[in-house]
Amino acid sequence: MFSFFKQKNQVRLAPLETDIHSHLLPHLDDGVKSMEESGQLIRQFIDLGYKKIITTPHVMNDFYRNEPNDILEKLELLRQHLKSENINIPIEAAAEYYLDESLIERINKGEKLLTFGSNYLLFETNFLTEPFQLKEFIFSVTTLGYKPVLAHPERYQYLVNTFEKVEDLKNRGVLFQINIPSIIGAYSKPIQKLTIQLIEKGWVDFLGSDCHNQIHMNILKEAFRNKYLKRALELPLLNRSL
Repeated sequence: MFSFFKQKNQVRLAPLETDIHSHLLPHLDDGVKSMEESGQLIRQFIDLGYKKIITTPHVMNDFYRNEPNDILEKLELLRQHLKSENINIPIEAAAEYYLDESLIERINKGEKLLTFGSNYLLFETNFLTEPFQLKEFIFSVTTLGYKPVLAHPERYQYLVNTFEKVEDLKNRGVLFQINIPSIIGAYSKPIQKLTIQLIEKGWVDFLGSDCHNQIHMNILKEAFRNKYLKRALELPLLNRSL
């Protein structure tokens, strides 16, 4: 389905250094199914120039009720597997939190959420409609000292159709993490269009692979030749600070 290019024709991601969005811990969500699969994907991340991985399993009350201890225990098992296979790359874990009532309850109870870097909190929302508690959530987590990072804003229908809402989120201090596959239209043309708008505006704070499996890895490799990835890499991306 996707062609592969010789290395000289690909954009090396060395300037990016760190991937901050993936699903590489087995049996926690809809990502990899085994340690072996995870190791195979991580070898390919290394081949693509990555120096560090921060993997982010879903936390979603209706489907993936992962607690911090579940995630960190699985992370340690993955580290042991990588060591046994001589796969040498630092790997950490945070989470991709789904904005639902359960997440609001966690915040109200003062539960510590899994973050990365300088207290960056990766979250996602319903893809079709804007959550009624979105603005309240942003205010609450910011007040608590978290730095909210919206995962793949380009994929939300309520943002694709209304750029003013994108601007409003930016003005509220929300950081944006776009998916690299969005750059080449892997999801849809409207999503690709918004992705390019965000790049041209300089409103991309993080790039992420959102890699779940080998199919996603193949798409990631395909994206390396796209001119807008080169443009995105010219931005002051926060991936480099991790």
